[in-house]
Amino acid sequence: MADRTLDARGLICPLPILKTRKTLEEMNRGQVLLVEATDPASVIDFAAFCRQTGNALLTQSTHDDVYRFEIRRG
Repeated sequence: MADRTLDARGLICPLPILKTRKTLEEMNRGQVLLVEATDPASVIDFAAFCRQTGNALLTQSTHDDVYRFEIRRG
């Protein structure tokens, strides 16, 4: 279960990542952020973002052209 949710639907790269970074900075270590995005590039972007920043990509799913990512702050 996510501690916070970020609605990044309708935004294109790099805005979903930038908003995610800002939101995670406001969260405590170990908390989980759920991000919803519609940009198809976000699938690649979020995987790379988590690898580079030390955050954990817990789950990734797609439903009705909405990509959902659960990220645990590292």
